[in-house]
Amino acid sequence: MTAAYTLAPAAPSSGTHTILVADDDHAVRYVLEQALGRAGYRVRSFASGKALLDGAEEGQVDLVITDIVMPSGSGLDLLQTLRTRYPALPVIVMTAQSTLNHAVQAFERGAFDYLAKPFDIRRLIELVAQALARTPTARPRPSTTEFSRFGGFVGVSQAMQELFRTIGRLANSEMTVLIHGESGTGKELVARAVHDHSPRRQGPFTAINMAAIPGNLIESELFGHEKGAFTGAVARHHGHFERAKAGTLFLDEIGDMPMQAQTRLLRVLQGGAFTRVGGTETLRADVRIVAATHQNLPAAIAEGRFREDLFYRLNVIPLYVPSLRSRREDIPLLADYFLAHAAQRLGLPLKRLAADSQTELMAYDWPGNVRELENLIHRLMILTPQEIIQREHLNLPKAPLRPQTIARRYTEQEDAETGEALPHEAKGSPGATAPAEGDLENGLIQFLDNFFASPHWKNCDNLYETVIRRIEKTLFIKVLTETSGNRVMASRRLGINRNTLRKKIQELDVGPKR
Repeated sequence: MTAAYTLAPAAPSSGTHTILVADDDHAVRYVLEQALGRAGYRVRSFASGKALLDGAEEGQVDLVITDIVMPSGSGLDLLQTLRTRYPALPVIVMTAQSTLNHAVQAFERGAFDYLAKPFDIRRLIELVAQALARTPTARPRPSTTEFSRFGGFVGVSQAMQELFRTIGRLANSEMTVLIHGESGTGKELVARAVHDHSPRRQGPFTAINMAAIPGNLIESELFGHEKGAFTGAVARHHGHFERAKAGTLFLDEIGDMPMQAQTRLLRVLQGGAFTRVGGTETLRADVRIVAATHQNLPAAIAEGRFREDLFYRLNVIPLYVPSLRSRREDIPLLADYFLAHAAQRLGLPLKRLAADSQTELMAYDWPGNVRELENLIHRLMILTPQEIIQREHLNLPKAPLRPQTIARRYTEQEDAETGEALPHEAKGSPGATAPAEGDLENGLIQFLDNFFASPHWKNCDNLYETVIRRIEKTLFIKVLTETSGNRVMASRRLGINRNTLRKKIQELDVGPKR
């Protein structure tokens, strides 16, 4: 079935720019011709990459938009050919079969940007304008490598597509990365993907969990120690910074690192050198740091549990791994993957989920995220005798087994457009009952009662501005949370335009400062 698109409103004329489109789907070509034509561009469309290349030889070409999967040849091959023949020509890649593999290869081969179908036509028009306004510079690309190591890294949701795109953009970078996400979302898998698509891919990937090491041993584990440095140090020990030389060092659960170790790590990140515990030899730190946390680090900074300067050293490139409940459309895909993986691993016949079982899985909130789903599927493969897994076999809790303090904690969700961090409270069950008509009014009355009861506000002279700002900020945070930071969806839900939304986010200071 062809995805439905809405044509964008006409835009000011873009002059004489010519855009070539390659897609084997006639309906998609028609929509793009109409939308880009209304935006003031000259558009020529083709059903194959070969036909587009022939057309490119015939006249002016300012930009190319191509599908990836076409019967007559891959759009990725077309992209590579275009980059060889026309190094400065911007190319936007689109596909309905969006995977991390496709995203990374597209960016490695020089794509200006990457869109998963169906996409917002307005977003495409914006990308076209950005691509034509920017003068691209040729830069070396690493050679294509195998991309088959991402077991379980599955997702067609918008949140996962944004994650794939960001990883793809990092393919030629060695910048420090901080991965945010709840427990069980696959932060180490993301870290491995960052490493496997980096210039250090040939080096080692070394992981260390800060929460699993006693505080008095962390420095020794990270930097190593000399013989006799402390009781029990009977020989020289090489730390993870040495073991990860020329590769990537993954610091998991960085929020659990003791303050003293944070100070030592900060010095290494600033100076690029370290010494073993009890030693005097200065060693160069030849590693790329990728860290991860499930904690709200800005809150930890405010509480004095985490160094602010270290946070900014680590949070150079933030990556946000979405919770499973925020990408429910990926649950059937993940379940199928885990069923096939478990059948192969355990040597059992392949089982499948009944329709009502899939519905039940998608309705559950998954406090343990992807790890919880994987464990459930493996358990069902072993304990379910039938080939079809019915709803009664699932035995899911009626409500997530999540303490209230955990349910209210902050996670981080990256705004897809600006990179601005937004607070993301854990969502409730999708089966929750709708609020009664008077709930909003009663809730506001209760809020104001508590507000006025506070001694700090009894003599406040600007109650109107203060109260309205608090209510407005709460509303914006909630809507941005429910839309996973997607500003297009949030502006529609709020009934305001995107410029107003952007101004309000800045004005209300929504999200921690970078």
